[in-house]
Amino acid sequence: MRSLPMSEPGPLTAAGGIALYKLGAFGFVAVLAAVVVMAMTLPKTVREFVVAMISTTVSSICGGAFVVRWLGIGDWANDDVGLIAIGGLIFVCGLPAWVLVRAWFKWAEKRRDKDLGEIAQDLAEIRRNLNGANQ
Repeated sequence: MRSLPMSEPGPLTAAGGIALYKLGAFGFVAVLAAVVVMAMTLPKTVREFVVAMISTTVSSICGGAFVVRWLGIGDWANDDVGLIAIGGLIFVCGLPAWVLVRAWFKWAEKRRDKDLGEIAQDLAEIRRNLNGANQ
């Protein structure tokens, strides 16, 4: 049986470790954003907590990636200070999701006893009011 020469796994393993480190740092920053906003406004139910946590984390990661790409600052990840700056940007991108989820739950709780038709009428009234204010 003939064996083939194998290359040394050092450089590939190092690159994989660095990539995993950066992904872990970004995930940590995303979860940190969720924890900070939860400390400011605690959720009332477990359901609200789960939805807000998932929304904040996904918004941090996806929104942060979009903003980094849009601003063209992806090369900052090659520098430690730039990586910290990108982490801060990812953190900030998660905050609006928490606010939107909390607003949605508060709005929905006020309409808990209404059926779908009444909720649609409420939305239409809000839209009319917004259009009237913009004109």
